[in-house]
Amino acid sequence: MKTKITIISQFCILPLVIAALSAAGVAAAQDTPAAKSSSLTVKDKTFMKKAARGGMMEVAMGKLAEQKGQSDDVKSFGKRMVADHSKANDELKKIAAQKNVKLPAKEPTVSWSLDKAYMDMMVKDHEKDLAEFKEEANGGSDPDVKKFAEDTAKVVQEHLDLAKQTQSKLK
Repeated sequence: MKTKITIISQFCILPLVIAALSAAGVAAAQDTPAAKSSSLTVKDKTFMKKAARGGMMEVAMGKLAEQKGQSDDVKSFGKRMVADHSKANDELKKIAAQKNVKLPAKEPTVSWSLDKAYMDMMVKDHEKDLAEFKEEANGGSDPDVKKFAEDTAKVVQEHLDLAKQTQSKLK
């Protein structure tokens, strides 16, 4: 008889323990990085991935400008691109890790033949980037991504101004 009661009580206690552990698991899951991504929209994720690809391209192009640029101004501009975009890329990677977003990691292959071609490309690219960063800053849904876009837009504006200034010296 005692064995029967022990077995029956085990069958009653076991589901209660499982239910309690499941509830604890759900509560813990709410604190994971995946739960923090809930405010991200597809548009936010697309922006993050595009910004990551663009940032890696800016670093690669900047390194090439530092090494192969003919003008000291172009070399200096390239150095600034490497420094600023490396910093922005690191910030974006941190946000992506918190939000459980996988960013592209493949380093782009880049080349250009003349300083003027590089600077023309940089003006055009930074005009496009500035518009995209401002759009995310104003219309994004995730506060962390919006802040990143807003802060980075200011730097992109500086880059655009510097690119135009450098471009004008090459004409």
